[in-house]
Amino acid sequence: MSFSKKSLWMLLLTFTLALVLAACAGGDDSEDTSKGEDTGTETNTDSSTNDDAASEGGGDLIIAELSDAQSLDPHGSNDVSSSNVQSNIYETLVNRDANGELVPGLAESWTQVDDLTWEFKLKQGVTFHDGEAFNAEAVKASFDRVLDEKVASPRAFLFEMVTEVKVIDDSTVQFVTEYPFSPLLAHLTHNGGGIISPKAIADDYAAMEADSSVAAGSVIGTNPVGTGPFKFVSWTPGTEVKLEKFADYAGTPAHVDTVTFKVVPEGATRVAELQSGYAHIIGAVEPSQVANVNGSDGVSVLETPSSSLTYVGFNTQKAPFDNEKVRQAISKAIDRVTLIDGIYEGYGIPAISPLSPGIFGYTEDVTSMAYNLDEAKALLAEAGYADGFSTTIWTNDNPARQNVAIVLQEGLKQLNIDVKIEVLEWGAYLEKTAAGEHDMFILGWSNATADADYGLYALFHSSQHGDPGNRSFYSSEKVDELLDKGRREADPSAREAIYKEALQLISDESPMAFVLHPYTLTGVSDKVSGFNVGTDSIYQLRDVKISE
Repeated sequence: MSFSKKSLWMLLLTFTLALVLAACAGGDDSEDTSKGEDTGTETNTDSSTNDDAASEGGGDLIIAELSDAQSLDPHGSNDVSSSNVQSNIYETLVNRDANGELVPGLAESWTQVDDLTWEFKLKQGVTFHDGEAFNAEAVKASFDRVLDEKVASPRAFLFEMVTEVKVIDDSTVQFVTEYPFSPLLAHLTHNGGGIISPKAIADDYAAMEADSSVAAGSVIGTNPVGTGPFKFVSWTPGTEVKLEKFADYAGTPAHVDTVTFKVVPEGATRVAELQSGYAHIIGAVEPSQVANVNGSDGVSVLETPSSSLTYVGFNTQKAPFDNEKVRQAISKAIDRVTLIDGIYEGYGIPAISPLSPGIFGYTEDVTSMAYNLDEAKALLAEAGYADGFSTTIWTNDNPARQNVAIVLQEGLKQLNIDVKIEVLEWGAYLEKTAAGEHDMFILGWSNATADADYGLYALFHSSQHGDPGNRSFYSSEKVDELLDKGRREADPSAREAIYKEALQLISDESPMAFVLHPYTLTGVSDKVSGFNVGTDSIYQLRDVKISE
């Protein structure tokens, strides 16, 4: 990829997120609210005439995916494969439009009452897929659940500053926070804040109470009920998830009759299914397959600049990775530019920190662990490992990450580090890294809120070890202090300064090696219109149509 394409990546991502950053970083709250009320932008909860023109289309939209969902409970998982399904079943109080601007969702308007209180007026006439009414009590039930310690949601960190959800009346709810939290509206766009049917929540708790061995999500995770444009039909784990159009949807209805998320682990097979018409959309197109897809009739690759980070994580609680010089040495042994050009065919930019360009808090003014093999060898010798050591690196069913592991394996031989690669199935991979059973691992993190808090708190705060995101099991009192301070600071400039200091400390202590910010590459049939992918890599399917 030429430099101009990389520059375009940064420009597009910055533009896409700019309006979100302005809204979530502080400033005039009344202006933010008026934008939410008055832009006139159509959202998936806008009223609709439900006329023939709005509902034309039909058909079964087939999406071939690399990995299966892990849970259909929006409180029960934090991976993109699950979120792609969940985001079309559940809806959130606040949405983001195509320009990244905050707009009404299930909340038709909002007002900041004081520094600690936000009030939301809810859309009326909305029903859940099971016929239950959407109201303030339903909102309270969903957020009480995500914050319930018995549920142990990996997404609780998004809302842990919320101390109370107050029902004012049937269509009015207030969120009270422990401290002023600037990105609250942005956090409410995350599908971890998707509103679940209160009956489904009650059934889920009942299953837990009836049998103490039953975990939270046993009901919701396999029989999800939201208010979204699609409702759940069936799930055959490892094979497919089936959704259908929700006939009583309160907003503009979906065009397609059904959506089938098929699990097709082999990249070449996904491409063949797209080319032959057996799939309309395919996820995780391998960079080496882009030219093949674009050279085929009737299909092409949608290239979306993303806010995602691909990284190599270290288990900082295990020797030798409890030594920061070892971690720094490995990070300095990664030639990111060559890796991106070779494995990703240029579809990405080198990562100098966990935050991608365009995310609030991103700065280029941070000293990163840039590639320098001589410095890497010196650091390893200082750590007492001049003769190297043997270790393992885990990866999953993502071919690009497997190739990164191979490149890293070869590169670390120059440091006398013998690396064994282990490839795990996606579900087992998430479970075992959450439990801290690994040495090194390769994973990604998608920033769904466009704010530094989401890009740093889950990955590096010591309270988030394991499933919430900190699979490096990194602990730093100073970083914890800064991330807590960043959450409590209302002034955008002061927040940027706090996050700049945190980024430098994280870079210095290197709990992970930041590799790249990749493109999201999605194969799409020319028969499909209305499809888009957010910078958070999540599919938006309500407006999709299939032509003959």
